[in-house]
Amino acid sequence: MLSIPGHCWLCKMPLTLPHWGFCSCCTASLPRPPVCCPCCGLPAGQADCLCGRCLQKPPPWQSMIFVSDYCPPLDKLIQRWKFHNTPALSEGLARLLFLRLQAQKYTTNWQLPDTILSVPLFQRRHWLRGFNQSDLLARPLAHWLKCVWEPAGLQRRIPTVTQHRLSARLRRHNLNNAFTLEIPVKQRHIAIVDDVVTTGSTAGEIARQLNKAGAASIQIWCLCRTL
Repeated sequence: MLSIPGHCWLCKMPLTLPHWGFCSCCTASLPRPPVCCPCCGLPAGQADCLCGRCLQKPPPWQSMIFVSDYCPPLDKLIQRWKFHNTPALSEGLARLLFLRLQAQKYTTNWQLPDTILSVPLFQRRHWLRGFNQSDLLARPLAHWLKCVWEPAGLQRRIPTVTQHRLSARLRRHNLNNAFTLEIPVKQRHIAIVDDVVTTGSTAGEIARQLNKAGAASIQIWCLCRTL
C-alpha cells in the first residue's frame, strides 16, 4: 500500500480522480457482509425487517449502515489510518461509506438525516493522534450529502480505557457518563458517524443521550461492523 496521492491504496494503480482513494475494481471487490438486520447490523435471516434480537430488545437507534465486516483489507487500512498517522486515507474511506449510503437509498426507505454527529475523542487522545478519525469521515459526508455536521455537538468529558481491550460488559461500564451533548436535537433526525462498531456500546451510550434530548430518529454510520 502506497501513500502516494493519486494511487489506489490497495492495488497501487494510478487513479483518474486522485481523491477517490480506491480504484473501481478494488472498491467492487471489497468483501460484502452477509444478510444483516437493518437495525443492529448483525447477521440475520432477512435484511428488510428486524431480527429476533431487536424485536426482543431493540437498541436505542433505528438503523445501522456500514461498508464491511471488520476484516481484510479494511481492517488493516483502518489500523494504518488511526495508529500510523495516515490521515490521507480519510477521503477515500469516507467515499466508501458514501457509496454505501447511496446504495441504501435504492433498497430501503432510507431518510437523509438533519444532522451528522461524529463520535468524539477525549482531548488528550485527540492531541496525541493529531486528528479524530470520525471527524474526518463526517466532514466530507456532510458536504456530499448536503446536510449539517456539528463537529462540537458531542464532547467526551472523561478519559476512558481503549474499548478494544475490554469485554462487552466492561465496555458499557467504561462509557457511563462519558459523553455530553452540546446542541439541541429535539425532533431532529441524527446520524452518528464512527469508524468501527464492535459491541455498539459507544453508539448506544450516545444514542441514549440523544433519545433523552428528544431526537426524532437515530442512524449509525460506520466503515466496519464487527460481525
